[in-house]
Amino acid sequence: MNLTQLRRQFPALMQQVAGQSPIFLDGPGGSQVPQSVLSAMSAYLGYFNSNLGGAFFSSDKTVELMANARQAAADLLNAPSKEQIVFGANMTSLTFSFSRAISRDWTADDEIIVTNADHFSNVSSWQQAAEDKGATVKTTLINEADCSLDMAHFESLLSSKTKLVAVTYASNTTGSINDIKRIVELAHAVGALVYVDAVHYAPHELVDVQALDCDFLACSAYKFFGPHLGIVYGKREHLEGFTPYKVEPAKDVAPGRWETGTQSFEALAGLIAAVDYIAAISELDDSYSRRDKLAAAFTMTKQHEMALSKHFLTRLADYPRIKLFGIDGLERVASRTPTFALTFEGIEPRVVSEFLGKQHICVWDGNFYAQGLCKQLGVLETGGVVRIGCMHYNTIDELDKVFDLFDQLLAD
Repeated sequence: MNLTQLRRQFPALMQQVAGQSPIFLDGPGGSQVPQSVLSAMSAYLGYFNSNLGGAFFSSDKTVELMANARQAAADLLNAPSKEQIVFGANMTSLTFSFSRAISRDWTADDEIIVTNADHFSNVSSWQQAAEDKGATVKTTLINEADCSLDMAHFESLLSSKTKLVAVTYASNTTGSINDIKRIVELAHAVGALVYVDAVHYAPHELVDVQALDCDFLACSAYKFFGPHLGIVYGKREHLEGFTPYKVEPAKDVAPGRWETGTQSFEALAGLIAAVDYIAAISELDDSYSRRDKLAAAFTMTKQHEMALSKHFLTRLADYPRIKLFGIDGLERVASRTPTFALTFEGIEPRVVSEFLGKQHICVWDGNFYAQGLCKQLGVLETGGVVRIGCMHYNTIDELDKVFDLFDQLLAD
């Protein structure tokens, strides 16, 4: 992977702020965007801004754009059909919408399972839907040693009453990756549906919804180098079988029946460009399918991200005053994303992020809507954690600069 050439595609990475090159380690909160995505969005808005169904050229272009965007998302997720892709304003809005439709027939005898590993977009939506129906909510704990899901606890919560399991593919706070295929198998064995939050996972590894056999999977384009746009894959029988809340005159045909209001067509143009950007990393020619290119590209970026993780964890071992929450073993870097949750002895998380921010190093602090995780780890009331989140455009040199600043911060 030609990292220098790759980075040049990102205007944000090439800029100077007060004479310094900024370092973006805020990827879990939203990735930077290549020029190809910006150009695609601008071109659509500049020449074809319209809506679906008109008898004129720009509307025809928009219909074509929508179909191409569904196919791009289907290729990214390995959906059997582009008609199993639903778009919306963001993952949270879509998940609330799906939760209302899926819970229509829940009763007080039903149970759902959420987890302490999840962003609360995949918790509150289901908790509130269950509350409306009087259903019971059970919460799976995490293993505090590595912040992975406690699978033994999860299995103990499953029963014939379980209607749905909502679970994250990877923690947006600690980077720990969960065994979704096993979770789906266990849930399906008791007749439960599985709704997977892949927002944090999708930028780092190739998703395959067919291999997972999940019922639904959600992600967000702005986490994988695109614009703000929510995406949900659903099995065809669910998209056609459940009844969404919709405007009456709108067509009652999947997947459009799940998409309320006018979509952000410029964001769809950006989505296509973002998927094509990832595929192009492979440098494979057009004799290969886009899915094949994506598979090759993610193999390359995964190797680089594991190298970043190994370097970060190796250097962190020399800092006893910094505590890591999550997988710390070098032999297990394949089981995490390059996202690191840290606390600093005697220093509040916000003080750390502000200190780094003054040097134009972008990191986040807080609970990142992973409220259950931070509560179980005992950091919710003390400001959460500092999150260092790498993407494949980050470098070893950038991480070394961060550790140089850690030295200064701890000395001060």
